[in-house]
Amino acid sequence: MKKIKLDIVGLSYSQTQSGAYALVLGEVNGRRRLPIIIGSFEAQAIAIEIEKMTPSRPLTHDLFKSFAQAYHITVQEIIIYNLVDGIFYAKLICSDGKKSAEIDARTSDAIAMAVRFDCPIYTHEFILSTAGIVIEGNDFVYLENLTEATEEKPSNTGTASYNSLSIDELKTKLQEALTEEAYEKAAKIRDELNKRKAS
Repeated sequence: MKKIKLDIVGLSYSQTQSGAYALVLGEVNGRRRLPIIIGSFEAQAIAIEIEKMTPSRPLTHDLFKSFAQAYHITVQEIIIYNLVDGIFYAKLICSDGKKSAEIDARTSDAIAMAVRFDCPIYTHEFILSTAGIVIEGNDFVYLENLTEATEEKPSNTGTASYNSLSIDELKTKLQEALTEEAYEKAAKIRDELNKRKAS
């Protein structure tokens, strides 16, 4: 069965489920998007790796990666191979250089491992044609629509409160947020620091 390569297009609050997130995968060189609803812990695990943040202690997926590397095992690819009753099924294709193995996983965990091992993510045509969404305009319109219903007002006030802090104070706050494992807060502080560097 032909595999279709996917990239991570976005991660945002879910419109349909409180406390959940929508992970959006996009067809490489195509206009279809595959939104997958995942939990907040899994969303955090994916986001901190994409944002290249370093937690004070290893998260579960970081531990799995360290364990695998200690035994010379790599994750070569992720395949989202089935969709049954609205639930996606995924597997990790792993190898120690001599033999390969397929390991069943929740899709959110598989993606969290994919970003850590920097390996490709694939799916099959029947999954994209069943659950995919065709983007007519540009991608950003779609991502705005995904976050529109959340009305995350606290983030705006949080960002505004960082405007009055000095760069040194922001760096201290960033370290505190990482120590507390408050990665969403850390991302906002990092964005404020980056905005200051750019200006």
